[in-house]
Amino acid sequence: MTGLVYKSTGSSYSVKTRDGKVFECRIKGKFRMQGIKSTNPIAVGDVVDFELDNTTDETIGQIHNIHDRKNYIVRKSVNLSKQTHIIASNIDIVFLLITINNPPTTTSFIDRFLVTAEAYGIEAVLVFNKIDTFDEAMVDEQLFLQYVYSQIGYKCLRVSAKEQKGLDQLKDMMLGKVSMFSGHSGVGKSTLVNALESSLNLKTKHISEQSKQGQHTTTFAEMYDLSFDAKIIDTPGIKGFGIVDMEKEEISGYFPEFFKLKEQCKFNNCLHKEEPNCAVKAALEADKIAWSRYNSYLKILEGDDEHYRSDVYNDDRIVSDETRK
Repeated sequence: MTGLVYKSTGSSYSVKTRDGKVFECRIKGKFRMQGIKSTNPIAVGDVVDFELDNTTDETIGQIHNIHDRKNYIVRKSVNLSKQTHIIASNIDIVFLLITINNPPTTTSFIDRFLVTAEAYGIEAVLVFNKIDTFDEAMVDEQLFLQYVYSQIGYKCLRVSAKEQKGLDQLKDMMLGKVSMFSGHSGVGKSTLVNALESSLNLKTKHISEQSKQGQHTTTFAEMYDLSFDAKIIDTPGIKGFGIVDMEKEEISGYFPEFFKLKEQCKFNNCLHKEEPNCAVKAALEADKIAWSRYNSYLKILEGDDEHYRSDVYNDDRIVSDETRK
């Protein structure tokens, strides 16, 4: 039998077949050791083959094969160990939820997320959430960020789950796709899913007034079928977003506005730092490239991860199997 993994608890997996039946499955002991360097070789979004364990219950199965993935998301532990945890796979579109002040989302976080999505060919959309809470200064900041990223070519949405604003546009972008919501804890991922599909009634929590940071409500990724022909994967909040497996020479290629100018640089291997006749730096000085984007680029280029990762509790990365072949 073949099905799609909807939920993982680490020891068992909820797998749904095409006819809508759900089976609770486990992995055969040796399966974990077959060349998969992860604490969990199977993730939400995986297509798997399984066989029923008729000796116990007809709703219990054992997974014996994973179909090839087109991409997946990896979480790395805070202590930078080599252990990874795959939390979702086979995603069509990722929505990065951004809040201005409750909690704040930095441009460094946004840019790291976008660079990784660019590297592995996953469409990323910026969703500015909680617009109903904005004061005048926050509106100005949000509109400026939207201008910066829309000029690059990224789609941007302004939404409010509380006031039901922007939800129709969001639904249109999700139609017929497997979507994933990502962002810091407290940006309103579960609340937004509830607004899209109120019958789900996902658990939510308030922002801590003392720390201005979100509290964990989603502890593992889970996929949901929505009534408007879409699937959504709700994920745990992430505090940091690291970069993986990128050579210095290729990083600028994942900044679309840099990539367009690269051929105009004097040197083919220009890193856009101290080289003469650099088209990227010329555009920067002419205010055609945002300084925040350039600063993010320098931090990634220089591997400036130590202070960045020191307070990371979830380090999620989008990875494509296609890039590893």
